[in-house]
Amino acid sequence: MKRYSGMAMGAVLALMGGVILLSAPAWAAESTPVETSHTKATLISEVDAVGTPTGDDPGKGSLRVALRLQLKSGWHTYWQNPGDAGEAPHIHVTVSGSRTGTADGVEWPVPERVSEGGLMAYAYQGDVVLPVRVPVQGRDTGEVQITAKADWLVCADVCVPEKGEFSLTLPARSSGPVPQAAEAELFRRADAAMPQASPFTAQIGPDGVLTLRGAGLSPATVRQAWFMPQEGGVIAQNVPQALSVQAGQLALQLKPDSYAAHPPLWQKPMAGVVVLVDGAGNRSALQVGVVPVSGSAQVEQPAAPGGGKTERAIWGSLLSAFLGGIILNLMPCVFPVLAMKILSFAHMGGASWRTRWRSAAFYSGGIMGCFAALGALMIALRYGGASVGWGFQFQSSAFVVGVGWLLFVMALNLLGVFQITGGRLAGRAGEMAAGHGPASDLLAGLLAVIVATPCTAPFMGVAIAAALGGPVWAGLLIFLAMGLGLAAPYCVLALVPGLARCLPRPGAWMERLKQLLAFPLLASCVWLLWVAVLQRGGDAVVLMAGGAVLLGLGGWLYGLAQQWAILGQAFRSVLVCRVLALLCLLVCLAGLGRSVMAGEEASNVSSMTAEKVGAGVQASDGPIIEPFSAERLAALRAEGRAVFVDMTASWCVTCMVNEHVALDVPSVRQAFRQHGVTILRGDWTRRDERITAFLRDHGRDGVPLYLYYPPHETEQILPQILTPGLVLKFLFPNRGSETD
Repeated sequence: MKRYSGMAMGAVLALMGGVILLSAPAWAAESTPVETSHTKATLISEVDAVGTPTGDDPGKGSLRVALRLQLKSGWHTYWQNPGDAGEAPHIHVTVSGSRTGTADGVEWPVPERVSEGGLMAYAYQGDVVLPVRVPVQGRDTGEVQITAKADWLVCADVCVPEKGEFSLTLPARSSGPVPQAAEAELFRRADAAMPQASPFTAQIGPDGVLTLRGAGLSPATVRQAWFMPQEGGVIAQNVPQALSVQAGQLALQLKPDSYAAHPPLWQKPMAGVVVLVDGAGNRSALQVGVVPVSGSAQVEQPAAPGGGKTERAIWGSLLSAFLGGIILNLMPCVFPVLAMKILSFAHMGGASWRTRWRSAAFYSGGIMGCFAALGALMIALRYGGASVGWGFQFQSSAFVVGVGWLLFVMALNLLGVFQITGGRLAGRAGEMAAGHGPASDLLAGLLAVIVATPCTAPFMGVAIAAALGGPVWAGLLIFLAMGLGLAAPYCVLALVPGLARCLPRPGAWMERLKQLLAFPLLASCVWLLWVAVLQRGGDAVVLMAGGAVLLGLGGWLYGLAQQWAILGQAFRSVLVCRVLALLCLLVCLAGLGRSVMAGEEASNVSSMTAEKVGAGVQASDGPIIEPFSAERLAALRAEGRAVFVDMTASWCVTCMVNEHVALDVPSVRQAFRQHGVTILRGDWTRRDERITAFLRDHGRDGVPLYLYYPPHETEQILPQILTPGLVLKFLFPNRGSETD
């Protein structure tokens, strides 16, 4: 009986103990997860309790926590230097309660190198643990609250920014050993992936050769090696690093980043990681501090692999630029200038070969000089950190207004409102008014480039990206090749004798033709006024139209002064008219300058623009049209939706033509709607850094850019010149003839 009584008492005590344990606080070393369709993120702790800060052991004097990212297959996040693109994770940890402390310094494991469409990224995949050591203070017993805020970027075919807030509660201990958490193994794995202190000296010379010296380096122990700097924008990270190994030393040939500050990287100390791979494929990562030295490295360097490929790439870019320049003559934005050159062709019908050669030389010089200046400006702005692309100047409403005024004045000139005849200087001005002569040819070349920049011809996208991403000298050559292509058709017409004989002879009909050619220029002014209104709202109408009235008055007064001067009227009357004409010009320039000083105002979006980029706009017979954002693109892709990305701008004539001829037509709109395609339209009319970055990520520096994302498939890039049949066939190849 006593035996059963004792057993019953034991059962009661065990039950009471279980109740006590269940009623006690539940400690966990991993937070509640933040989950997305790509990532499961948590905050983990290395220990189950926080010790008294009396030493440097884990849990005593410091507390190690970590951001754990469990990434889906095919997705990755980034190292502290993300490489050519990307963003490093950020985490801020706060400890409160019986212990206090803050920290945000991540201990970075060695990343993998991941190639992303011609760019190099330093990234992590799979189960990623990023430890943070938090110094803590305090000796009281009680709970310790650990909170953290983190943000990170995950990428696959698209990149998605993510963030989360996490919290942990741990007990504090004043004595005794601190128990390891079940997550401690994750920390040990992260520690094993940390770079080790290098036993070798590291130096870099002015020739870009990084040299490691020390015992143990030899061709037998090192078969591969590469260097990853801790800071971005230091080296060209996707360029092969030529390796040379001798007994006791190793050398890597590095190339500076195209947009790195000057003097280049090897003029200052830098830190990074060198990864060494032996013959068996075993890797070791060394944390190095690289010291710059004068003089070249003492290692004979082999020829860098791919040198021939680099030369071929430059020649290919030059050819693309030349072809793009030729095709640019067919773009709608160049039509006004080509209309003026038709008149020049007529003047050259009976001209000598020398006259035609001079005309071609000045026209080509104007084009190539303007292309060189524009290219130099874009490259300089890129080196200064600005995000600019082809046609960037048309993102300024002041520039748009100024070009509109210039075309308006040229139209007045062609209509005969003012022109000068007689005298040496007058003769030159008369040549300009008539559309021929060196001054006119040079001006026509300059103007052709100015009005051509809203257009992007085939082949130009690759060439411009290469020009802005390569060496300065290569970039300038590419822009000059583009200018040569734009000038080439006119030069051929002017210089080939057989073609010149086919040109009509000058005659009285040319005056009527000259007046007729003023109307394409006036039509261009209307288009530029529309662009300015989209950029600045109704104020642009007052500025541009009011300025045109003043310029028209000034042109009429100047023409009146010309007539009075020819008829021998009083000098005072002629002078007054010319002064008043100059005053009209100065008032316009002052108004334009005031507009520039006031800055670019936000545009009042018209109803057409609202339809074009409105949130979720859907016509009864068309697809849903939304404003572009990388986040929205990623969300639609995650939902398995088909997406068409349209990067456009109101000042891009090619974009407008494509929209009205190929995209905004019933057959295409209906096909988009039937297939459930969402259009994400990026409006680059005004500067938008996000769109600029998206264009650069796809190897473009201007609009248009069209991409189609089929459900669960990779992106497809469409040509820059579209037709309805091409769009339907490209997007829906299995529909057959019903789409035509």
